[in-house]
Amino acid sequence: MSIQGSPQQNTDNEDFYANLPVLENFVDITHSENFYAVPKDWAVIITDIADSTKAIEAGRYKDVNLLGACSIIVILNLVGDLEIPFVFGGDGASLLIPPKFIPDAERALLAVQKMATEEFNLILRTGIVPLEAITSSYDVKIAKLRISDNYTQAIIRGGGISYATRLVKDKATTDLYSPKLNHKYAIADFSGLECRWQDIPTRHEEILSLIVQVTAPSQTQIDNLYREVINQIDRIYGKDTECHPVVTENLQLAFRGKNLLSETRVFEASQGWIKQTLYLWKIRMINLLGLLLMTFNIKTGTFNWGDYKQIVSEATDFKKFDDVLRMVISGRTKQRQKLADYLEKKFQEGRLVYGFHVSDRALMTCLVFERDGRQVHFVDGADGGYALAAKQMKELMKS
Repeated sequence: MSIQGSPQQNTDNEDFYANLPVLENFVDITHSENFYAVPKDWAVIITDIADSTKAIEAGRYKDVNLLGACSIIVILNLVGDLEIPFVFGGDGASLLIPPKFIPDAERALLAVQKMATEEFNLILRTGIVPLEAITSSYDVKIAKLRISDNYTQAIIRGGGISYATRLVKDKATTDLYSPKLNHKYAIADFSGLECRWQDIPTRHEEILSLIVQVTAPSQTQIDNLYREVINQIDRIYGKDTECHPVVTENLQLAFRGKNLLSETRVFEASQGWIKQTLYLWKIRMINLLGLLLMTFNIKTGTFNWGDYKQIVSEATDFKKFDDVLRMVISGRTKQRQKLADYLEKKFQEGRLVYGFHVSDRALMTCLVFERDGRQVHFVDGADGGYALAAKQMKELMKS
């Protein structure tokens, strides 16, 4: 295991997550000693698109993904330079925040809800669950994994996020944790949100969106089996460079209106077709400039735009963990069949449940704070990705 840094002794402060040590290898998330309890006065934010499966079946998977990312960007803009943990789940997200941000977070989440309803005709469930409502039954423990020089990813375990999600979704408890402020005062900052790349074709035969949840009785057994699953995936698909779904040669900027409309609707919600059309052409001009800069390796200051696609690829969240293992990987049909045989065997033994969805391409929603610095690119399989993989996993859980 490779860890850099060490956490402060006093974890009950805003800088708790920023001061965590950084793991260097994905498999290190299977070691309990690498995780730290979240401060007791923090809260969990859960967002989720209601009836996301129906929306996806209607071809609206891009809108579903975008709104999940919106609920992250408004909170990140709210906390500013403070590092907080978050995980994108395809049709929603989970985040953790210190207590002083809760009132403003409610206001921002209500703004996203309002936009989702009025502009996209989708219902975004949101909830803010105090940690004290969770930790009597479950843990919320955090580790931090380095993905690239520009992005470190939160790894969350202990069952608390899954429990908070149930509280927010359950009709009996949802009102306890829903934002209480009036829509009239709902404001949010979406700066940094971008949806400007074309769907990304697989570099092999298919894109696999995979979710795995281990059901072993003890934490040691859970750790061991997740480690085995990760190692098995590595054996079948190869290391990251061999199965990464986002590679520079497959990244192409979008210019067609249907690819850029979702971002336009976020930033010009309810502003009328003239302003939306102007914003759409603004994005096209920005993309045209970006295309020229990247094609001809032009430097602006010390930054070489020819490197930008590689920066994007390296800051992609294609492997993550928030009480379940999630991956979006590029591979071949035979590799997926081999992995499915292995997972099915473990399922029949009662050791895990899983779900997957197969597509011929991936889609990406981006949070970009600095072109040559802080950024993260959320990737999911097209046509349903994680949401349909989760649906399949739920069916296995019932059985």
